[in-house]
Amino acid sequence: MPRSLAAGSIYFAVVFAIGFALGIVRVVITGPKLGETAAVLLEIPVILTASWFVAKWCVARFAVRSDAAERLTMGLVAFCLTMLAEMAMAVLLFGRTVPEHFATYSHSLGLVGLMAQFLFALLPYIQGRVGDVR
Repeated sequence: MPRSLAAGSIYFAVVFAIGFALGIVRVVITGPKLGETAAVLLEIPVILTASWFVAKWCVARFAVRSDAAERLTMGLVAFCLTMLAEMAMAVLLFGRTVPEHFATYSHSLGLVGLMAQFLFALLPYIQGRVGDVR
């Protein structure tokens, strides 16, 4: 289990850094040109594709087994760290309260983003299942 915890932590850190960079591009370039909704919808497949490769690398690097418990743990760790980091950024950088942050998930774009984060969390598990088929 420690392998999946370490892999999940690194999976979070690398994907969060990529997402942060993409977020800057979205806010500065694509958002003003395409609108917020289009920019987010454009960003999601990019970050999920990057997440697929980062998850694959983390699994190999930390030798995470393909069983469901290991892979789901890895994804859950990454998901929880992502939620905590996003909440911390909302409060510390954007001056929102915790309830205001959670309220963003009640809007359509917030829900789309949350669904993408659930998929991000499931990618290590999905890769384990795909690997079992081959």
